[in-house]
Amino acid sequence: MEGALRLGVVAAETSGDKLGGGVVRALRNRYPKLTIRGIGGPELASEGLESLCDIHDLSVMGLEDIVRKLPRALLLRRRLFQDFLKDPPDVFLGIDSPDFNLTLESWLRGAGIPVAHLVSPTVWAWRGYRVRKIRRAVDRMLVLFPFEEAFYRERGVPATFVGHPAADEVADLNRANARRCLVVAPGKRVVSILPGSRVSEIKHLAPVFTQTINKLALTDPDLEFLLPFASAKVRETFFEAVGESASLPQVRFLDGQARTALAARDAALLASGTAALEAALLGCPMVVAYRVSAASFWLARMLATTRYVSMPNHLMPTPLVPEFLQDQADQSNLSGAIARLLNAPDHRNEMLQGLSGIRDSLQRDANYNIARLLGELTFGCLELMGR
Repeated sequence: MEGALRLGVVAAETSGDKLGGGVVRALRNRYPKLTIRGIGGPELASEGLESLCDIHDLSVMGLEDIVRKLPRALLLRRRLFQDFLKDPPDVFLGIDSPDFNLTLESWLRGAGIPVAHLVSPTVWAWRGYRVRKIRRAVDRMLVLFPFEEAFYRERGVPATFVGHPAADEVADLNRANARRCLVVAPGKRVVSILPGSRVSEIKHLAPVFTQTINKLALTDPDLEFLLPFASAKVRETFFEAVGESASLPQVRFLDGQARTALAARDAALLASGTAALEAALLGCPMVVAYRVSAASFWLARMLATTRYVSMPNHLMPTPLVPEFLQDQADQSNLSGAIARLLNAPDHRNEMLQGLSGIRDSLQRDANYNIARLLGELTFGCLELMGR
């Protein structure tokens, strides 16, 4: 059918759901009769996704989340595979979530369904042995960072650097407009706080972030804090972690608007992950915190081959973003690092200069590239199979 494409998709994290929404909009420009089935969140749902489960049932961080959610995830993956076998999509796109997606992708590819994976696992940083599984699982790896393409090609995995959608999306977002949008008073100093989007991540970071806010507020009563929540579930989890009666007098809570909050800030305190990259794209001076269970952290230390956890430090010529891991992520260290960004112009300017080239290197009209490659993969494979 002309203009038709049936897409199978799994985006089991909030960040993957956002990426998926942009990809689907670009695909619909090429294939107006696009239909999508699989797993996603509100972004993909708004684009017409026929969803098989709640996104929060699958998003995990650390061993404790894996143990708790593994039985359901295994059943769901098998059910999803059977569903796709009965009614095969023209192409399957796995977005991030490699622990869930790579096995599913291997099954689907073995059944003759073209498979692409968007967002590389950090195999260049830890668990490099997964490259063998990726080679079996995908027809094309779509990577967001330029150094990843060469990494995969050297190891026999077809890969294409597509750019990062966020770099395109934030191009018109600037500090002055963001502050007007959020009605920030002229001259007001703002610290944006992003404790993550995964339930376990928020449980680990929300208490220490709250303590840090209070410590900074005592030092500077004129500071304003912006704390955006990715969803109602994230908001609920945050207040469960810190207590409904937590004293946060200088904090303004936002529903969504994370990028606007990052653009409006003077500095940001973030969980390591997508928020750190988006902060870099917006030229936002930042401090990164990372906390997981003791067992998860021990395992990560054993398997890691890099010193840094945040993507901006991998993309800058000289790593400049302060990272505080586990017990080092306490209110004293975090508040001190934020205060330095606010009050030491030379330090702040050095970080801004280091961040300045990241957006230019990633701005490549990513969603257009992804849609084009999915079309080529789909119809190239269909022709080979005579479908």
